[in-house]
Amino acid sequence: MSAPRKTPPKAAQARVRAPRRKISERLAPDVVIEGAVGRRRTGAQAVAPDHSPRAPAGSRPAPVLATLPASADLLREVEQFLYRQAELLDGKHWQAWIDLFTDDGMYWMPVSQDQTDWLSWPSIFIEDKPLMTIRLGRVTHPNAWSQAPLWATNHLVSHVTLESHGGDTLVVRSRFHMMELRRDTIRHFGGSYRHTLVRTPAGLRIRQQRVDLFNAQAPFDYVLQVWV
Repeated sequence: MSAPRKTPPKAAQARVRAPRRKISERLAPDVVIEGAVGRRRTGAQAVAPDHSPRAPAGSRPAPVLATLPASADLLREVEQFLYRQAELLDGKHWQAWIDLFTDDGMYWMPVSQDQTDWLSWPSIFIEDKPLMTIRLGRVTHPNAWSQAPLWATNHLVSHVTLESHGGDTLVVRSRFHMMELRRDTIRHFGGSYRHTLVRTPAGLRIRQQRVDLFNAQAPFDYVLQVWV
């Protein structure tokens, strides 16, 4: 017959609970997103109590549309320009793609959609034409591992909308989805473009292209090698 279990004295129980409290106190400051204190949790918070939105819905201003109606011919011209840009990227005609930018053109991919400039914030991409040319030389080098066989991209561009147009300058918004194949792995990138286009003797050219990735904060197993 086994001896009856002895209940640990209260002092010993307190010593066991104390380290647990210390661990909880140390972990608490590391919690970035916390649910509202003192409120009944519903919806997503009932399933994941540590989940709450970073900003209230509708905190960003609604997009501005062109105040003047655009002709069907102008919209068609802009759409064809954006589709050609996507075709050049997917066909790896990168020099022809760079030539679509003006001499002072910029390609910008911010970290956050709230970003308003690239001087005081880090960016995923911020490249002028000389930097684009340097990247072109790297990805076309014979030893560029990222361009090994079975590497390719496929772009879809849609929802083309004129934000403003006047004189020789147009501001255009659109949506995109890019699939990237690398060996047997496919990655997806989606988001929005905002092009500032200018009309030149050679046709429409890009003064600035802003790329807002929908999944910019997602973890990736290797970095972007080319433009999205």
